[in-house]
Amino acid sequence: MTITPESVQQQLSSDQFGDRLRGINQLRQLDPAIAFTLIKPLLNDSNSRVRYAAVSQLATLGHQNPEEALPLLLQRLHDDPEIDVKAVAADALGGLKLRAALPDLLRVYQQTSDWLLRFSIVAALGELGDPEALDFLAEALQSDEDLVRMAAIGSLGELGDPRAIPLIVPFVQDADWQVRYKLVQALSNFSGAEVNAALTSLAKDPVSQVAQEAQACLGGL
Repeated sequence: MTITPESVQQQLSSDQFGDRLRGINQLRQLDPAIAFTLIKPLLNDSNSRVRYAAVSQLATLGHQNPEEALPLLLQRLHDDPEIDVKAVAADALGGLKLRAALPDLLRVYQQTSDWLLRFSIVAALGELGDPEALDFLAEALQSDEDLVRMAAIGSLGELGDPRAIPLIVPFVQDADWQVRYKLVQALSNFSGAEVNAALTSLAKDPVSQVAQEAQACLGGL
């Protein structure tokens, strides 16, 4: 069966959510400019699975018109009743590097106690690449949630701001090997004596995954 804008639109307009999900998947086979136009109504679909799939697609299709994608994603971030849809909206904002979303992401983080949404927001801040997020990420390093702390370490690494080095180096001694592994990946974005010393220590880590990753980083510096 040949997939055309008309055939996809028919699926997207179906009263069966399974058809709408199939239509969203088929958008990948259309011209992105056309797909961007077709996806927009699905962001407000009555079915949360459809909204989730539509927002996920917008993380790619939003490149067609970032200015228009921004308010669409912010609406899902603020107003969607489902946490996983809010979380994927945060992911999309980060992936599209929509720095104008920074104040909204920080506000939603402060307003929620949900770990998934907090994790997604912290991870998105690294993708945004906005140095204004550094102080906030420094606070996120103190989170009680392991995944949020790891996301903060990773995002500080992605920012590549040397001011992050003294903030993350203390995690060399973290009891969780996954945190130490994430630290190695973050440190690979920096250079200098303090970074070398931390990586040298991690290269002797008792967990082989951590040690091998640190050794590889040292070899690349």
